[in-house]
Amino acid sequence: MSSLQNSLAFVGVLTLVGVVLYNIWTARQNSPRQADPEQPDQSVDPVLDNPDTVRAGFQDPTFSVDDLDILPVPEKKPPLDVLIDVIANIEVDAQVSGDAALAALPATRRVGSKPFAVEGLNDTTGEWETPVAGRRYHAFQAGVQLANRVGPLNEIEFSEYVIKAQAFADAINGSPEFPDMLEEVARARELDQFASAHDAQLSFTICATSAAWSPGYIHQHAARWGFVAGVIPGRMVLAAAVQGLSPILSLSFDTQAAMADDPALSAIREFTLSLDVPQVPREDHAFARLREAARILGHEMDGVITDGSSHALTDVDLNAIALDLEQLYDALDQRELSAGSPQARRLFS
Repeated sequence: MSSLQNSLAFVGVLTLVGVVLYNIWTARQNSPRQADPEQPDQSVDPVLDNPDTVRAGFQDPTFSVDDLDILPVPEKKPPLDVLIDVIANIEVDAQVSGDAALAALPATRRVGSKPFAVEGLNDTTGEWETPVAGRRYHAFQAGVQLANRVGPLNEIEFSEYVIKAQAFADAINGSPEFPDMLEEVARARELDQFASAHDAQLSFTICATSAAWSPGYIHQHAARWGFVAGVIPGRMVLAAAVQGLSPILSLSFDTQAAMADDPALSAIREFTLSLDVPQVPREDHAFARLREAARILGHEMDGVITDGSSHALTDVDLNAIALDLEQLYDALDQRELSAGSPQARRLFS
C-alpha cells in the first residue's frame, strides 16, 4: 500500500472518530437534564428583591400534608350579593322546612353560562344560607350572576332565570318579586365591561438557553419554591394559604411529555409560570412571587424569561407590569371587587 493510501486511510479513520465523538457530544448536549438524586425536593424561602415592601407580606409557600388539616377553609359557596347578582325576593306565608326547599330546587344550578342559586333566611341565625335539611326558613331569595368571563347575562338567560325561580317559588307556595329585566341586563353589560377592562391573567415563559429539561428536573427545582404537583400532568401549583381557593401561582409544561412512558427521556425546552390576578388577594404579593420565581428558576436552570412570544422580559418591562397591577388593584378595590374577594373570584371565573 502506497504512502498516499496510508495517509488517506489515516485521515478517514480520524474523520470517523471525529464524527462519532461529535455525535456523542451532541447527544449529551441534547439529552434533557435530570433531577439530582443527591438533592431531595426541599422547599426554600427565597430572598425577594424588595425585602422592605414585599417580604413583610411574603409567606412561606410550603405546606406539608399535616398543614392541610389546619388551613382555614373558605365558605363552600359565597352568599348572593347585589353587587354581582340579580336577586328576586320570595315571600312565603308559612315557614318552609329545609327538606322541602331542597326538594324544590331545580336539577341544574346554572342559567345558560351563569350560576343560579337559592338561599333561605335561617330562622335561628337570621342569615341567608343555602337550604339545609332539618332547618326552617321564613323567606327565600333566588339569584343569578350578572356576568363572568363568558360574558354578561342576556335577555334569554334572564327569562330562563325567571322560569327557574318561579318554579321554585310555586313549589314552596311562595311569591317572587323580580327586578326589571332591561335594567338588570343593562347592569350586567356595564359590569362585564368593567370586568373585561380590569381582568389580568399574567404568564411568563421560561425558555431553555442550552440543554433541555426533563419533567423530573423541572419538578425538583419548582418544588424548592413550594410548588406541588397538580391533578393534571405537567401542572404544578403554589397553594393558597386558604384551603380550597385558587392557587397563588401555577406552573405548566407539555402534558404529553409528562405522560410519556419514560418521562426522563422527555426533552422540555420551556415551561410557563402563571398568575390569575383577580383570584389572588393583593396582600399575597403574587406578582412579586411570580417575578422572583421566574428570575431564580431561570438562573438556576439556564433559562431566560420571555413573554411567550420569544421576547425576553427586562427589569424595565417587569417594573412597568408591577405598576399597572397596582393601578388595577386600586380600581378593583374602589369597585368593592378586591382581588381574591368572594365576589371577584365569582366574577372573574
